[in-house]
Amino acid sequence: MPTPTKGPRMGGSPAHQRLMMANLATALFEHGQITTTEAKARKLRPFAERLVTKAKRGDLHARRQVSAVIRDKAVVHELFTEIAPGYAGRSGGYTRITKIGPRKGDNAPMAVIELVEPLAEQTVAEATAATKRAAKEKAAAAVAAPTAATATEVADAASDADADVAETATDDALVDAETVVAESDAEAQDEIVAEAEEVVAEIEAEAADAGVEETSGDK
Repeated sequence: MPTPTKGPRMGGSPAHQRLMMANLATALFEHGQITTTEAKARKLRPFAERLVTKAKRGDLHARRQVSAVIRDKAVVHELFTEIAPGYAGRSGGYTRITKIGPRKGDNAPMAVIELVEPLAEQTVAEATAATKRAAKEKAAAAVAAPTAATATEVADAASDADADVAETATDDALVDAETVVAESDAEAQDEIVAEAEEVVAEIEAEAADAGVEETSGDK
């Protein structure tokens, strides 16, 4: 004999409760959300989620099990082809219960039970994947940063070395230029002295010739 469920039953008998849960699940899968009492919503949640789990299997046996509960073939087809595939990456928690306050008249606590949007699951998965990609890129950048810094230091050192070599070459060129200028000045001075000596020699030669002519005239 099956163990009775804890708490009060929904309806007057177990058969009434099964039919009530089947009708509520049919309306939930057909419309996406329904408004009912909080107690019925809490009873319906595990009942409906078990049907979604069976529909995710997608085989013939699962379809027969769901069809034994939900009599509407159109709702069964929608559950297997549209609703269940949207929760392929989720292992549970297909419904959400939102309290909306007491009902007018008997003051019964009311709630809205609805199917969780599959698009939200896809968005969460994409956001998680983007976060993982960003973390990997950040780690790669952190690893590449020291390498880039080392390359920059090497480039700076090479630039400094090139500057030192260029400065040394400039100094050597200046020394060579000064040496050439000094040699040029010495050569120019030698040429001037030689020219002056030649001029003096010519003057002395002319003076000697003039003295010889005067001596000849006196005789």
